[in-house]
Amino acid sequence: MTQTELAKAASLGQSTVIDFEKERREVSENAKEAIRTALETAGVEFIAENGGGAGVRLRK
Repeated sequence: MTQTELAKAASLGQSTVIDFEKERREVSENAKEAIRTALETAGVEFIAENGGGAGVRLRK
C-alpha cells in the first residue's frame, strides 16, 4: 500500500501519513487510529507485545 493509498483509505491528507512515518510531528490520536484501521482493513494484523516484542503481519 502506498502512502497515497493509505491516506485515501484513512481519509487523511498524504502529508499527515508522511509526517507520521517520518516522525516529523506528532499526529493526533484520531489520525493514528484512522491509519491503524485502514491498515487492518487492508489485511495487516497488529501483534501485541507478549514477551517477544510487538509486531505486524499480513493476515492469511
